[in-house]
Amino acid sequence: SPSGNFHGMPVGFLMQLHRSAEVPGFEWTSSIPVLRPDRIVYVGLRDVDAGEKELLRDMGVRAFSLHDVDKYGISTIMEMTLDWLGTNPLHLSYDIDAIDPMYAPGTGTPCHGGLTLREGHFIAEEMAKTGRLGSMDMVEVNAHLADHASAQ
Repeated sequence: SPSGNFHGMPVGFLMQLHRSAEVPGFEWTSSIPVLRPDRIVYVGLRDVDAGEKELLRDMGVRAFSLHDVDKYGISTIMEMTLDWLGTNPLHLSYDIDAIDPMYAPGTGTPCHGGLTLREGHFIAEEMAKTGRLGSMDMVEVNAHLADHASAQ
């Protein structure tokens, strides 16, 4: 990424787009099965640089921007997401900075105009309702970055 941010790099390592053996702490990713692009869906993307957009498009990764969420609604986006992923087991990697900082202020990369709290809950609820959600992680959470009142 031209920004130099590490965001997205773990997925790149899991897809073996980068030589993870050269990055301390990520050597283990070179010895596991490759994560295929047709097994990934991004919901609520924002601030994606041109090179990242091109890579997602060229690889066939399904991606829905905040504009898509506004246009189609979160229910339709999640229906399309789950249809795309089929009947496979699911992992939800929840990036808290996709939620508007009015609802989730403790992140280093806030997104004003991001997903609402209700949309954020809906994503997790729909994934859980499938009965195939086997794991979940939450990233970009740092309560120390929120002021005391908003962290309450």
